[in-house]
Amino acid sequence: MIPGSIPKLKFKEGNSFFLIAGPCVIENESMPFGIAETILGICNRLEIPFIFKASYKKANRSRQDSFTGIGDDKAMGILRKIGEKFDVPVLTDIHTEMDALVAGAYADVLQIPAFLCRQTDLLVAAGKTGKTVNIKKGQFVSASSMQFAVDKVRSTGNPDVMLTERGTTFGYHDLIVDMRNIPEMQKTGVPVVVDVTHSLQQPNQASGITGGQPELISTIARASIAAGADGLFLETHPDPANALSDGANMLRLDLLEQLLEKLVRIRKAL
Repeated sequence: MIPGSIPKLKFKEGNSFFLIAGPCVIENESMPFGIAETILGICNRLEIPFIFKASYKKANRSRQDSFTGIGDDKAMGILRKIGEKFDVPVLTDIHTEMDALVAGAYADVLQIPAFLCRQTDLLVAAGKTGKTVNIKKGQFVSASSMQFAVDKVRSTGNPDVMLTERGTTFGYHDLIVDMRNIPEMQKTGVPVVVDVTHSLQQPNQASGITGGQPELISTIARASIAAGADGLFLETHPDPANALSDGANMLRLDLLEQLLEKLVRIRKAL
């Protein structure tokens, strides 16, 4: 299932899934360009349509002293430059109706964070921008209930919506990925993405810093492709141990190509 009218998203005959990938957040002026160039080179070789992602700010942090960004205008400007330089669509997340208006001038895809997937005013504001809207399924809601989130965006006349599975709360410190959610959310008629790296978070740690299980990235990614996901979302960084946000569950950039090669083979086998 191909996402609606995302500018610059290049599909070729035979493509079977697309990739949303990049760092968690814009950390500085140079790092995201190197990551985007590396991912694009891999995706071009494997003929995987690519959407670059990065947050321009992190609004949902456990601790007040956590890194939140380098400044909204500066970070959004970098996102726009990446899209222009590499001719790829860019995705960033928003948290308020005003964010939708501002980020909509810079990004091709506006992402609704999982904790905000039921916020009517935010979904409507995102829909009114005319940009593709990617709604992450809340860790606390069922797959079938995401139909209502899709309906809120579509009520604006904007048909370009995606849904993203990112795990379901299991106790206080863990998430589980229910692969049944992929076909269930596909019933809404929109592309369904699996957020591999956030699904492996271990939230609510006593330290106030989210943990993760990056050693299972390949497992969840392979299962998602085998289960028919339309796209994959993953965060990647050259040095996750020193990343300024979500390093505990990001994929090391030099491991990405080998993983994607496996995923292409799995989908072709199906």
